[in-house]
Amino acid sequence: MLTPRRYLLPLLAASSLSLSACTGIPEGVEPIQGFKLDRYLGQWYEIARLDHSFERGLDCVTAEYAMREDGGVSVINRGVNLQEGEADVAEGKAYFIDSTDVGRLKVSFFGPFYGGYNIMALDTDYQWALVAGPNRDYLWILSRTPTLPDATYRDLVQRAAEHDFPTDELIKVEQGKACADWR
Repeated sequence: MLTPRRYLLPLLAASSLSLSACTGIPEGVEPIQGFKLDRYLGQWYEIARLDHSFERGLDCVTAEYAMREDGGVSVINRGVNLQEGEADVAEGKAYFIDSTDVGRLKVSFFGPFYGGYNIMALDTDYQWALVAGPNRDYLWILSRTPTLPDATYRDLVQRAAEHDFPTDELIKVEQGKACADWR
């Protein structure tokens, strides 16, 4: 079922900030260069994230990226509240902020309000990604598979910690057997 309501309140709150603050990048963080969108498209599994209201309580979270006719990127985020047995789907769109070879986009799930999507680390084979929002309150570890090797996960957490993200607050997202019925 489509329930973008989870995304409404944070985006309305963000609307009171300047557009550049919402689509910004944390100080000292650089987006990756040499980005190739065609390799990034497809499904990603959320391995870990910092807590925020629009994903609170969700597990089995995936993001599906595809090209839009207008040159942007279609974004479909899916998650499940396993305790309540409810699926949550949000559809959005994203556009490059800088050059298309820079991993820095703005994403919207509600009207004209956009948030930053800054790829700060990316596997050379596009198998995992470390993504920051406009500030250090937003961080995601993504993978092409439902799990990451422990060493890779620890390396990504260390990279985020080196950029002063509160990595001790990361939430590991359930992607195991409990998610099979929802996929």
